Amino acid sequence: MSDRSAERTATRNPAVRPSSSAPTSKPKGRPGIGERISAAVGQAADEHRANANPDSRTAAKKASPAKRPPRRARLRLTRIDPWSVMKTAFLLAIAFGVVTIVSVFIIWSVLSAAGVWDSINQTVQDVVGGEEASNWDVEKYVGMSRVMGFTMLVAVVDVVLITAIATLGAFLYNMAAALLGGVELTLAEDQR
Repeated sequence: MSDRSAERTATRNPAVRPSSSAPTSKPKGRPGIGERISAAVGQAADEHRANANPDSRTAAKKASPAKRPPRRARLRLTRIDPWSVMKTAFLLAIAFGVVTIVSVFIIWSVLSAAGVWDSINQTVQDVVGGEEASNWDVEKYVGMSRVMGFTMLVAVVDVVLITAIATLGAFLYNMAAALLGGVELTLAEDQR
């Protein structure tokens, strides 16, 4: 195939290129990839130098007399992950159970140290009178072991209920958000 026929074939079929040893020239007006990369690197270096110089930053801050308002973003909460809600609710429910047990213990100890139980026993003996009242002791009904056992039972039930209700609430929110679109939040950055 001669050079002329190769050129004609190349003009008709762009997939066939003429075999020539001369380098192809790039089109004019559009910079090559190397030139674009070097321009981007140069621009980044200029920005780095401007940011590194604190005088130029303070001068730029002083040059803009009007403060810009804080940026705001409107977001929509469309889905809550039930697994993460369950883990978080379980942990918070355990903390709530521990706080409940400790607070009941402290309250019972303070009431006992203040003599409330002896005062209640004396009041019952004065009101009822007789031998039946003299043997009556309120601590048989609200003793430390009985109260703490009941408190621990309530704390365990609370852990189970709080975890289940929070997880169910996440599922219900996801269904409602699928129908209605979720809760809209507006977030704003701090003004400094």
